[in-house]
Amino acid sequence: MFTKRHIISTRDFSKEEIDYVLNRAEKLEIYARAQGPEEGRESDLLEGKILANLFYEPSTRTRFSFETAMKRLGGDVINLSSTEASSVAKGENLADTIRTVSGYCDVIALRHPQEGASRMAASFSSVPIINAGDGAGQHPTQTLLDLYTIKREGLLDGLRIALIGDLKYGRTVHSLAYALSLYGTTLFFVSPEALRMPEEIKMDLKEAGAEVFESTDIKEVIDRK
Repeated sequence: MFTKRHIISTRDFSKEEIDYVLNRAEKLEIYARAQGPEEGRESDLLEGKILANLFYEPSTRTRFSFETAMKRLGGDVINLSSTEASSVAKGENLADTIRTVSGYCDVIALRHPQEGASRMAASFSSVPIINAGDGAGQHPTQTLLDLYTIKREGLLDGLRIALIGDLKYGRTVHSLAYALSLYGTTLFFVSPEALRMPEEIKMDLKEAGAEVFESTDIKEVIDRK
C-alpha cells in the first residue's frame, strides 16, 4: 500500500489508508511497551535502512521525532540540520541536493520554508519523500500523530473539533482539517480576522461535505449547540 510512496499531503490519503497507519501505530506501541526499556531498541523492522533528515528550517521536536522513531525501529539516520555546513551554502539548489542525498538513503524527511517544496522534491528523488513541514502548506506526519492521540482517547468519527489560533499560516491545522473531514468531523475555525483559514481550504472542505463554522470568539463556539 505504501511501498515507495511519498507522504506529501493528507489530501493524498483516503480514510482507509489513514486508518491503516493508525492501526499499525497502535500495534507498534503495544509491542514497544511489552518489550520494556531494558530490552534496548523495540524492533528491527527497519534494520539496514537509512533515513536522511533534510531540515532547511530550525526544528527540535520534529527532527528528534523522526530520528528517534527510525532508531527505535532498528534503522540509522543521517542529518542535514545546518545549511551553512552543506553545499546549500555554495548555491546548490534543492533539486540537486535531493538527487544527491537520495543516493545515500532509503527515505528523506524534508522540512523547508517554501510551500510546495516537498512535492517538488518528490519529482527529483529516487526514494520516498516525507513532508516534515513546508512553509504554510502541509505537515502530514503531525496530523497522523494528532489523529492517533485523539483515537487513543476514544473515537475519531463524528466529533466536533475547534481549531484555534493562526489558521492562515499554520501548516499543522491545514493538514489536520483535511484529515478530520474524512471522519465526519464538524469543524470550528476560531481566529482573528487577519489569520482566518484560507478560502481555498474552506471551499475544498465544504465540497467534500464537511460542516465548517467560523468565529473570532471561542466562547461563541463553546456555547454553540
